[in-house]
Amino acid sequence: MKTLPGKLVNWIDERFPLTATWKAHVSEYYAPKNFNFWYFFGSLALLVLVIQIVSGIFLTMNYKPDALFAFASVEYIMRDVQWGWLLRYIHSTGASMFFVVVYLHMFRGLMYGSYRKPRELLWIIGMIIYLALMGEAFMGYLLPWGQMSFWGAQVIVNLFSSVPFVGPDLSILIRGDFVVSDTTLNRFFALHVIAIPLILVLIVVAHLVALHEVGSNNPDGIEIKKHKDANGKPLDGIPFHPYYTVKDGVGVVGFLIIFCAIIFFAPDMGGYFLEYNNFVPANPMKTPVHIAPVWYFTPYYAILRAVPPMFGSQFPGVVAMGVATVIFFFLPWLDRGKVKSIRYRGPIYKTFLTLFVISFIGLGYLGLMPATPTYTLISRVLAVVYFAFFFLMPWYTKIDKTKPEPSRVTFK
Repeated sequence: MKTLPGKLVNWIDERFPLTATWKAHVSEYYAPKNFNFWYFFGSLALLVLVIQIVSGIFLTMNYKPDALFAFASVEYIMRDVQWGWLLRYIHSTGASMFFVVVYLHMFRGLMYGSYRKPRELLWIIGMIIYLALMGEAFMGYLLPWGQMSFWGAQVIVNLFSSVPFVGPDLSILIRGDFVVSDTTLNRFFALHVIAIPLILVLIVVAHLVALHEVGSNNPDGIEIKKHKDANGKPLDGIPFHPYYTVKDGVGVVGFLIIFCAIIFFAPDMGGYFLEYNNFVPANPMKTPVHIAPVWYFTPYYAILRAVPPMFGSQFPGVVAMGVATVIFFFLPWLDRGKVKSIRYRGPIYKTFLTLFVISFIGLGYLGLMPATPTYTLISRVLAVVYFAFFFLMPWYTKIDKTKPEPSRVTFK
């Protein structure tokens, strides 16, 4: 490498493993050759993370984390800052699209058994990313200081006060005050802008390192490392670059078309991405008629409301909501199936997975609706279906009839 760029790369390699890192994680990282549509969403999640960080940096340049000026600063960004409206819509749309791609990424894992051995730790790290993302979204939701932001935070933080013994102190610790106030806003701003993004980036790096250590799963659930050529390269694998960088590029283009269409034509998505009440300044003296979290939290909110209070405390519902989230961590040990991929699963698992998806979407819709007796009853039925998918998994995956797995990956 006698050219100037070549000499520069050599100079860097003598002091930092640039080329070795590129080869290990990109150009010589062998991925299964039968990836399909469902394998777009991991790279898209990484793309949205970058979009959120970059757009967030520019938004903080004009945002004021002060209860007196927060709402006005958002309006200033929207109306007076050059291209401020675009930055705000990129960030607000990115928040929802982040959860869209993450939920689809998780669903891919459920379909193809990506949580099974040897990827248990990979799955756990991914779930930690999910929890951190939920915390990041919750903290950021308060920052516009609109009516729904304020009262949504008030309701969610108050749930922690139902925890026996430590509840009241815990809720004060989270708020930094006895009510949601300027102190809470500053605390959430610091966590949203600095603490949680740093944690997210570190966990994402750990997720990628763990992925490249055990190798990617595939739609057949076959371990490609079991079949290698004389050079130690997987027979059913191809280098990630250039093959999957090009493939993911197609996914990125498709995603950005949808992303831009939402930003320019429907940034509020009918009130789901940006609630109408959030265009009204926060008023501690006026409670909205119906308080609901943003759409990506509503399945768990519906489960919370579906559980009846006990002794005047909502703690049982809080426990159910927490279990509904944390139970994903235990999937590698709940699944006793003989095969990984849904391609070779029997009808029982397919039925349970279908019912789980229906229950999750149904609970998400009901979490946006008022808690009427009819909606509450339906929420309870769907919550039972939701938990049945996990708690009955050791039984139905063990008795389910499966098809024989092929010895090598299949693709067209």
